[in-house]
Order: sequence, then C-alpha cells, then structure tokens
Amino acid sequence: MAAANEGFRMSTHHDPRVRIIGRRTLWDGFIHLEEVTLEQDMSNGMTATLKREVHDHGSAATILLVDAKRQSVVLVRQLRVPVLLQGDEAYMIEAVAGLLDDDTPEVAIAREALEETGYHVEGATHLFDAYMSPGALTERTSFFVGHIDVTEKRGDGGGLAHEGEDIEVLEIPLDRAFAMIATGEICDAKTIMLLQWAKLNRNELSG
Repeated sequence: MAAANEGFRMSTHHDPRVRIIGRRTLWDGFIHLEEVTLEQDMSNGMTATLKREVHDHGSAATILLVDAKRQSVVLVRQLRVPVLLQGDEAYMIEAVAGLLDDDTPEVAIAREALEETGYHVEGATHLFDAYMSPGALTERTSFFVGHIDVTEKRGDGGGLAHEGEDIEVLEIPLDRAFAMIATGEICDAKTIMLLQWAKLNRNELSG
C-alpha cells in the first residue's frame, strides 16, 4: 500500500478566522511533511501568527471482518515500528486497514482485506469517517464492517512480501475481543472504535 504524495489538497471549506499565508515542504517521501504558516483571529480579538508541521500520507480505510454465525472477528497482527520505539509490544493486534492509494474507500478496503487476510468482502457497510490525529495528520479514515464466513478464504493473506509485510491472521471471539481492550492487548485506536461499534450494535451482528 504505497503512499503517493503530491502535497496537500487545498481546503474547499473557507473559515474567515483562519488564513494560510505560507507553506514550505520539509520532506517529501513516503510521507509529505509541510510547515504551514497561518494567521488566526483569536477569541480575545487579537490576531496570532502560527506555524504548524503537518504530516500527510493520504487517507485510509479500515474494516471489522465479522463472522456472525461464529460470533467472531478476524483481526491481524503485525509489526509497528513507532510502537516499538515507544517501548511497547511491537506486534499490534488490529483491524484490517490501508491507504486509499487513489481508490475509493470501498475499493481500497476490499483490496486490503484480501491482501492481509485472504478474505473477499463484497458489500461492506460504511459506518463513519474520522480524523485519527487531527493535530498533526491529514489522514481521514473511513470505517466499515464486513460479513465473512471464516471457512471460505480466497487467498493466503499475510500482506505483500515486496512491501515487507508479514501479517498474522487471527480469528477472535467477539466477547474475547471486547475484553482485550480492557487488558490492553488491543490498544490500536481504529480497532477499539470498531469493536465499540460492534458492542453497541451487537444485534446487527447476530447469525
């Protein structure tokens, strides 16, 4: 899921309280890092000049794969280097996710589900969109739920070897997955959000 960065998209929403007066690229590789200078009209009547560093690697999609008959979810476990640098468990349990790479969220998440888990998903249900870290990232993530039969895989999953992915596929009972949030075994934000949605909407996941 290579990122294709062409700089930030200009906002179509105009807020007269904020004016961008300068932009400077600091790094342009897998990510695009930009320093943005802006003026903000403050609530005290003053105008402040601010500088912010903004990280862009594109928007993303994520999906909770549910087997309603078995009342289980399919998650993945993979290496996350920033988590390793924090001194936490380097291999995180997560919902399937990936960058859009110029596809629609629906197309992208079906692609990622097949690549990472081997399950083919048709007709995934869009739940909501959310900014994952709006203080620094432009990434907006589209959240989905998709129904699968865990006995019917279309591929091996495991991710793309040429991108260095080595992904373990896990089937976890729903109740166990809920409990893993409290124990800290699941500490990925998007996965917690999807599991909380599942807990609130358990009746929609009945077999």
